[in-house]
Amino acid sequence: MRTLAVMTGLLLALGAAAVAQRPDRPTLPGEDWVALFNGTDLTGWTPVGAEKWTVEDGVIQGMTLTDGYGYLKTDKPYRDFHLAVKFLCVGTGNSGVFFHTDFTPGTADVSQGLQFEVDCRIGQHTGGIYGDGREWVVWPAPENETVVRKGEWNEYLLKVEGNRYISRLNGVTMVDFTDPRPKSFDGAIALQLHSGGSGHMQFKDIWIRDLSRR
Repeated sequence: MRTLAVMTGLLLALGAAAVAQRPDRPTLPGEDWVALFNGTDLTGWTPVGAEKWTVEDGVIQGMTLTDGYGYLKTDKPYRDFHLAVKFLCVGTGNSGVFFHTDFTPGTADVSQGLQFEVDCRIGQHTGGIYGDGREWVVWPAPENETVVRKGEWNEYLLKVEGNRYISRLNGVTMVDFTDPRPKSFDGAIALQLHSGGSGHMQFKDIWIRDLSRR
């Protein structure tokens, strides 16, 4: 009887494992995060502009070489998504994480898209949203201007769902904004190097949940 029970238990376990590995099993929420940066090279990303983008020790290094803007954009467009990324400000220039982005062909001129601001200086509205020819769209609350950490890794969680944009910085919600006048709805995600200054930004641990419906 004991042998039969053991065999029965083994068969049940094997059956459960087979069900869990069925190709038609839906991906559950929380299981759908995928790495957007492989930690080794810039596969899946394309530089825009003349600035320098490299990978060292699992970290994307962005360094300004000219007085122009520079970007590192995803090859794939995203409409709705959740994005997790860590950033470290090394130089004095500011940066941003663009979304729904496109560029004038052959240039680093943004033709569409908004950005979640990145600037490790206090009072520069990191977590706020800027762009699409509208300049500042929304700022964080004044009491949250000191959440950004200069000289340390910062954790960014960004959510774009239709015309609702949410940024969370180091565990603090910076903005939760429903845009009444959206202009862009689809496009690449892009890391920015702002023109001028001694721009040097680092990014790592970039993960995405692609919620786009196409």
